[in-house]
Amino acid sequence: MVSDRNRRKFPWGKVLISISAAGTAVGVYVADWNETHIYNPSWPPHAKFHNAQTMSMGVALGAAVLHYLWKPNQTRASLDAAAVIASMYGLTQLSVACYPGISSVDPPGKNTWPQLMTTLPSLGFVLAGYLLERRRINHNGEY
Repeated sequence: MVSDRNRRKFPWGKVLISISAAGTAVGVYVADWNETHIYNPSWPPHAKFHNAQTMSMGVALGAAVLHYLWKPNQTRASLDAAAVIASMYGLTQLSVACYPGISSVDPPGKNTWPQLMTTLPSLGFVLAGYLLERRRINHNGEY
């Protein structure tokens, strides 16, 4: 049986944030490397440029998060940086609702925001992971 003390030593918070980061890095390709996005013949080249940029940004953000979370000589600042960076893709995705003429899907699809099925859980993982990791730091005096 695992004791409560050992449970507190395991970095569950880092794991949750890492899952979110990996989901961002891989998920952008799962969602966009297909005929509805990067191979969409109706999209002009400049729209594909921004789609490609977005996919690369997802990988870069995921890599930065994993670096800050798992690098040697952790600090509270590195945890804070990882959590902020891990939240960026999801928060910027939510911000698109503030722009004119935006739809969550191309016609003939309905604007039902299917992205929320991954974005909201991902942000929830980051928040829960951050809070768990902060608690672990405080209990163990680490960092």
